[in-house]
Amino acid sequence: MSDTEPDDLDALIRRVDPDRWLSSRFISDADKRADVIAIYAYDHELARAPKVASNALLGEIRLTWWREALGEIYEGRPPRRHPAVQALAGAIARHGLDRGALEAMIDARYRELDPTPMTEAEAVDWALDTGGKAAELASRILDPAADPRIAAHGGVLWALARRFADDPAFRQVIGEWMNHARIEGRLLSPAAFPGAAHAALVLHPSRTELGKRLRLTWSVATGRL
Repeated sequence: MSDTEPDDLDALIRRVDPDRWLSSRFISDADKRADVIAIYAYDHELARAPKVASNALLGEIRLTWWREALGEIYEGRPPRRHPAVQALAGAIARHGLDRGALEAMIDARYRELDPTPMTEAEAVDWALDTGGKAAELASRILDPAADPRIAAHGGVLWALARRFADDPAFRQVIGEWMNHARIEGRLLSPAAFPGAAHAALVLHPSRTELGKRLRLTWSVATGRL
């Protein structure tokens, strides 16, 4: 189900998801950083399902595979021999991650199998259950005492911008979520902040990795997106 290199999820995320990979560099605890990378790898694999399938049925089969893998983890069965599944199983065991949030990430990808353009409301729901849920889970890993819904605002903005930034129909809704992320970002604890810091790269875009690193460094140091 994947063309990833075994046991090298960090390198995979650096290649396919550079913004979130860069934000994860500000997680000082190596074990927690690896568990956050596991969430991003899981999200990446779900995002691939609609893209690599030649038709909707094959996309559904791929998503069903991930739902079954998730069920096996929560039922205490040995995880499938897939690097993202095994890394996710470890993160779930260590942090008691919410199964509902992980299943919502699967459900959201079914909408991508429908070729009909998303409405604004559908796009926001999709972003809440993709980038938003990933940010919530990262926050849970990084600071169990923090309210994960705060981190979700940054994740929603990042997901909307990544998918709809070039679509004029979504400029207003992306602008609204920029305001949400700015306000809510100030409420994130220092520990949880790297789980949503990638939203700063939407608010302050840069074309170079150095520029992105400098922006993220400023954001993490000040606690502002």
